[in-house]
Amino acid sequence: MEKMGLNEIREAYLSFFESKGHLRLPSFSLVPKNDKGLLIINAGMAPLKPYFTGLQVPPSTRVTTCQKCVRTGDIENVGKTSRHGTFFEMLGNFSFGDYFKEEVIPWAWEFITEILKLPKERLYVTIYLDDDEAFKIWTEKAGVDPKRIFRLGKEDNFWEIGKGPCGPCSEIHYDRGEGVVTSVDEFVKAADEDRIVEFWNLVFTQFDKDEEGNYNKLPNPNIDTGMGLERIAGIMQNKFSIFEVDTIRKVLDEVCNISQKVYGENEHNDISIRIITDHIRSTTFMISDDILPSNEGRGYVLRRLLRRASRHGKLLGINGAFLGRLCDVVIEKSFKAYPELKEKKDYIKKIIKLEEERFAETIDSGMDILNEYILELKKENSNILSGEKAFRLYDTYGFPLELTEEILEDKDIKIDIDEFNKEMQEQRERARSAREESNYMGVNNGILDKIPYDIKTEFKGYSNLELPSKVNLLILGEEFVNELSEGDSGILVTEETPFYSEMGGQIGDKGIIFGDNFEGIVTDCKKNISNKIIHFINIERGILKLGEEITLKVDKNIRSSVSKNHTATHMLHKALRIVLGEHVHQSGSYVDDERLRFDFTHFTSLTEEEIKRVEFIVNKNIMETFGVETNVMTLEEAKQSGAVALFDDKYGDAVRVVSVGDFSKELCGGTHVNNSGEIGLFKIISESGVAAGIRRIEAVTGFTALKSIDEKIELIKNIERDLKCAEKDILNKINIVTNEVREKDKEIIKLKSKLASGSENDIIKSIKEIKGIKFAAAALKDVDINSLRDLADKTRNKMGEGVVVLGSDINGKVQLIAMATKDAVLKGINCGKIIKEVASICGGGGGGRPDMAQAGGKKPEKLEEAIEKVESIMEKLVK
Repeated sequence: MEKMGLNEIREAYLSFFESKGHLRLPSFSLVPKNDKGLLIINAGMAPLKPYFTGLQVPPSTRVTTCQKCVRTGDIENVGKTSRHGTFFEMLGNFSFGDYFKEEVIPWAWEFITEILKLPKERLYVTIYLDDDEAFKIWTEKAGVDPKRIFRLGKEDNFWEIGKGPCGPCSEIHYDRGEGVVTSVDEFVKAADEDRIVEFWNLVFTQFDKDEEGNYNKLPNPNIDTGMGLERIAGIMQNKFSIFEVDTIRKVLDEVCNISQKVYGENEHNDISIRIITDHIRSTTFMISDDILPSNEGRGYVLRRLLRRASRHGKLLGINGAFLGRLCDVVIEKSFKAYPELKEKKDYIKKIIKLEEERFAETIDSGMDILNEYILELKKENSNILSGEKAFRLYDTYGFPLELTEEILEDKDIKIDIDEFNKEMQEQRERARSAREESNYMGVNNGILDKIPYDIKTEFKGYSNLELPSKVNLLILGEEFVNELSEGDSGILVTEETPFYSEMGGQIGDKGIIFGDNFEGIVTDCKKNISNKIIHFINIERGILKLGEEITLKVDKNIRSSVSKNHTATHMLHKALRIVLGEHVHQSGSYVDDERLRFDFTHFTSLTEEEIKRVEFIVNKNIMETFGVETNVMTLEEAKQSGAVALFDDKYGDAVRVVSVGDFSKELCGGTHVNNSGEIGLFKIISESGVAAGIRRIEAVTGFTALKSIDEKIELIKNIERDLKCAEKDILNKINIVTNEVREKDKEIIKLKSKLASGSENDIIKSIKEIKGIKFAAAALKDVDINSLRDLADKTRNKMGEGVVVLGSDINGKVQLIAMATKDAVLKGINCGKIIKEVASICGGGGGGRPDMAQAGGKKPEKLEEAIEKVESIMEKLVK
């Protein structure tokens, strides 16, 4: 058996199945498309679900892929075992109603014994209990010794998830130990002990399970196989741990280099080293697919992985940001199979660095809160931190549980783990319910996804805005119908159409349809999941019937405006790369007839000068009146020509390349102007941030841009009128008015301060005492929060020892402040708790530290009542 590298095995597998007539597809993005029940791609077949369910026509009936996957279900085991990881690559070969067991079983045996040259005496096969067909093929066609084949039950060798396509499967196993396994019991025991490891699963999807639980034979059964690349690489390299596989070991060695730790010397260190090694692989690939750190969804998964890796770096004694250096190794070892990694290298590293820095700040915030909790526990003579508080640290502040445990351990404090786990489970349930549930393989049983395969529409709208066609299908509600009558809103599918369906950020066309007996409006045009063009229509007059000849006419003005904005979007993309750098990549876009919106990768807001430069470059090239050409070519030809493409899009054999002179060149299926001069004028109206590392520009073109400029001119005229000055004097007049307002604000502040000071003596006189602690509470009128804070601070200082709680009714809202001396805090006073109860009476909320807290409220009429409650609140706190 040759010791093949991970990258070699991947290429050998894909090449082998190409030789068997399979189409090699690049890995799909980790972000699922058309699958609302899945957060992140977690299996090799997941992106191919629409092909298995018949919702989409596959590019070939035979496909092979190496799919990048991320699973975090058992993240707590990552690092603690030799085989758990969040990131993995899944090799697979798939048949969509083409070949079946007769072909795939001999191919699998050929690949592992002749290409990988695994010794047959170390291989075992499992099949489903009654799958005699598979047994016969394994023994007669593949030549496997019947004694090395074991029959297992549904739990092990039958693949199904609820109703829908399902079937028996056959797994191939490798024996790392010595001696021959002769019975099912021996085999199961050896597998449980990890002596025998499963590395390839062949799923024979041959049944359709119905609502009653019956297994109905599929007329065209499918093949779905999956082989973990890291696992087979470990077998080929005689490594028991995935972390010892060549490409992964390179990352692990760099972790050791940075931390100055020796792998294998200390188990605690080894766990941290493995966690970092795994998590940097996941995060690098996730960011390359434009997943960004956030507090929800897949962004939360990314943030959790990054912060977990960063935390374990600190446990290893690594100071400062370090994950970017590891990212370099991941990219270097994987970019040949995933070129987007190298293309986005700077961007990936920048996102990682930003998140590391943000986490460093979070750690400091979390420590402040944890120290408060520790102080409270000491006062309560308790050594158990509630699971709810530990979870709040984890969920709100990103504070890892293991960090909380480590800090508390030094102080002989434990965490209520059961309560923490309960909170964690409730959060998982909330996250699960927040995602739209889908049944098996993401099948949507809506009428749009039941449109028959043989109904197709040819798009002819690049060169035609009006053409005749035949009505192929009509839908009303959730039913296929033979006609639509006046007043009906339904769906129309025709043989041909000039209407562009919403795609690539461009909205669908609008327009009209008509015939001898009816007139209607097309309100939108989209594609369903199987890429069939569907028109959303309203019947204005008469009856539209199935099979009749009609005329479809696109609204010329809307199409023209959309095309101007779409071409301008391409030009904006190019200008941004010129001004900001080659790291700029499209992260999303939206184009309609009013404006364009373009999201792109960049890390800081654009300066006014940068915005002006971008505008100038776009307008200069508009005025060059470049011809806009569209050429159809192969994807490889497009790449060689320098055309820009989106990495997560899957293109067919033939692609459309849209060129604006020599200035811009992109792969695009949208509609465009014939000449850049048709755009007329380009104007940026806003620039903002939408996520970490993602900026957004909104812009207008043509007459909409002129309208925007006219509105600004009208605004200037109104300012001239109100300020009673000429345009050239506006800035000077604004400065004069601003200075006058500033001076008057100062006078108002002084007056308010005097008013507040006037209340100081009254507050001091009202001081009471509870259990040896002085306190003062008062409700004031029209005192802002700054003055209220100053007054509370002065009162506290004059008291020497005690608590002051003040509230103010100002502009119909309540402002509250509470302050306490150190001695009062030691006796049990907690301003955060006091202010929370007081604010709740006033219809608000807030909080803070034991010695100072503030809040707001919406019910000023309740202020007096709230202040009167301070005494009883304090009585509960002071022991």
